[in-house]
Amino acid sequence: MTDTLTPPDIAARAKAGMLTGGEAVVESLIAQGVDTIFGLPGIQLDGLFIALHDAKDRLRVLHTRHEQATAYMADGYARVTGKEGVCVVVPGPGALNAAAGLSTAYSCNSPVLCVTGQIRSDLIGKNRGALHEITDQLGMFRSVTKWQDRPETAQDVGGTVEEAFRQLRTGRARPVAIEVAPDVLTSRGGGIGGADTSRVRFGGDPDLLAKAAKMLGEAKSPVIVAGGGIERSGASDELKRVAELLEAPVLKTSHGKGALSDRNHLAQNGLLSGEFLPRADVVVVLASRFPDPAGWQWYPAPGQQVIQIDIDRTEFGKFGPSALNIEADAKAGLAALADAIPAHNRKRASRKDELSAIRNAFQKKIEGIEPQAGYGLALRAELPDEGILVGEFTQVGYWSYLGYDVFEPNTFLTPGYQGTLGYGFTTAMGVKVGKPDTPVVSINGDGGFGYTLNELSILVQHNIPLVAVVFNDNAYGNVRRIQNDDYDGRILASELLNPNYQKLAESFGVSGRKAESPAALRTALKEALHANEPCLIEVPIGITPDPWKVLGFE
Repeated sequence: MTDTLTPPDIAARAKAGMLTGGEAVVESLIAQGVDTIFGLPGIQLDGLFIALHDAKDRLRVLHTRHEQATAYMADGYARVTGKEGVCVVVPGPGALNAAAGLSTAYSCNSPVLCVTGQIRSDLIGKNRGALHEITDQLGMFRSVTKWQDRPETAQDVGGTVEEAFRQLRTGRARPVAIEVAPDVLTSRGGGIGGADTSRVRFGGDPDLLAKAAKMLGEAKSPVIVAGGGIERSGASDELKRVAELLEAPVLKTSHGKGALSDRNHLAQNGLLSGEFLPRADVVVVLASRFPDPAGWQWYPAPGQQVIQIDIDRTEFGKFGPSALNIEADAKAGLAALADAIPAHNRKRASRKDELSAIRNAFQKKIEGIEPQAGYGLALRAELPDEGILVGEFTQVGYWSYLGYDVFEPNTFLTPGYQGTLGYGFTTAMGVKVGKPDTPVVSINGDGGFGYTLNELSILVQHNIPLVAVVFNDNAYGNVRRIQNDDYDGRILASELLNPNYQKLAESFGVSGRKAESPAALRTALKEALHANEPCLIEVPIGITPDPWKVLGFE
């Protein structure tokens, strides 16, 4: 047994360099501004969880029923708070379970720190079959994180945590991982890694920015492509300034929805790239991988100029040798452009009528995709501007990428290019923890919801008043539709046997509702948001059309 330590005890031990490794992890996290952790304990983490217990007045720990939920929740929390999300899992199977969440955070440029246990230090690499041993755990993390490390002693822990936060706050924000052996967590000699690791925003090469400002000021028909990095860097105001100076349409990727309010006439659906890009003389690609789904196939023609601004120089090279590549933080780079463009710009006539007509005509086509549109518009009608919708890989979720209007940054979350089925519910749980006073709705298919429905108990245990909507078609609906439409009805492994969702919810102590039409969904959603309690709304839904085919992209 160990005595519970008070903050003065911790301070004295830290000053003497005599914290345990577990205490050094906790105190170093607190020193970096962390106040919330998503974790699941286990024997290799005992030294850490004892330290977390002793710091429970300064650091909140929310435990889950499965390790994947810890990483998803940390991701959701990070994306809406602007702080780092931290998850803690046991080694081996725990780390592997969390990997899907880390891969999603990686694809979405989300700053997540995963702290995982290890086997005993003297057994690492010996292949002795120790509990939870896997070969080269750090190597596994290299596929889903930007940086990984293992402190070898308690004395190394503080510096390792400090470096993890420097990595999280430098360059492209992506997950990082630390593994700590159990003997390191319980041995003494540790101190606090609390050096200033605040993000420094790099504005880019001034000469290149001046060249870009001149190109844009002289452009006749500039077009902007805005990706998710705009929202990650908090650059929405700067984007608006640049776009309005140029009266330039802004094509938003699905990950960039919210970069510019859909009430602004310059905001355009990314699928209209075929309408705008071929006629542009200058195209600005901002913090985007420039995805290549239906509607995005484009390469600059002779005479077209491309300006690409990205914090990650590995993204350059997609638009040929003549592209102007500027390595910069989106917020700082756009701010510099906004200041420099007026010297080269001219008074530009408003394009509000023209651009609004184009957008509204396309939106009308999207709103003709039923029944998805009816449900998607019901969600939009009941969520306030600041309300957050976490989409899933489900039929109404696919529609929301196309037709759901977004008015504020970081209020529409997707799994990015990873397309992680089952990520949505627990990611939304982390969102609600990070934004407890903001309405948050998670939309799921019955297939994806089945991945994490056990976490309904955590909604109640930790008092997380999230509203989860499950669209139930008794199938992995997208797979079944493809099997039926494209493969002559050869349906296999795509149909599901589901529970009674209302009884399921109630068995966990969650409010259960059912809505069988868009109007009923609006009513159920309004009541659930007003009640401010954990709620599950089932929406039975039949076979739905393929939105890409309806719009003519396939």
